[in-house]
Amino acid sequence: MNKQPAIIIGAGGHAKVVLEALLRSDVTVIGLLDVDEERHGSLVLGVPILGDDNMLDLYPADSVRLVNGLGSTQDLSRRASLYRNFKEKKYSFASVIHPSAIIARDVVIGEGAHIMAGVILQPGVIIGCNSIINTAASVDHDGIIGDHVHIAPGVVLSGNVCIGERTHVGTGATVIQGITIGSEAVIGAGAVVVRDIPDRVTAVGIPAKVVIK
Repeated sequence: MNKQPAIIIGAGGHAKVVLEALLRSDVTVIGLLDVDEERHGSLVLGVPILGDDNMLDLYPADSVRLVNGLGSTQDLSRRASLYRNFKEKKYSFASVIHPSAIIARDVVIGEGAHIMAGVILQPGVIIGCNSIINTAASVDHDGIIGDHVHIAPGVVLSGNVCIGERTHVGTGATVIQGITIGSEAVIGAGAVVVRDIPDRVTAVGIPAKVVIK
């Protein structure tokens, strides 16, 4: 296991949850970064906000692992851009796995992915880089989650579901078996998806219907 210390980029709500998971996993967290100067020097769960992203000039890429603390409600572009920018600077991102998550032995988890408290990942699941599988979500057998995806709290994905990159699946949504959801789509909270959803649309309701193209 990589023992390098971590720095979290961002200090908002998702960053706080991620920090808790890291601390429970005995990962050394040097601090968090935030653009709000008024927060610099304050503490989150006892860990300092060091400053803004320029603080990374003090930490060479081979000395720390980064953690993407930006969450999302619908638009994943900012989170994806941050990940790509720092990868170009040769930094690596730590994958965050809460100790309470239940993960089958053959699950593949991409760099920088976040597997939060109470998550269940069944056999054959693949989680893409920089994706969030949030609190108490479940991905059943052979699910494929693309890069930079957010599976929000309480989502249920049945077996053989495929989710394209930069897609947001809202809180409490359910996707039945064998469904494919395209890239850059938004699935509304509580939706029940019973048919495939194309790229770059918003779908809501029970059953889910496309409302924005």
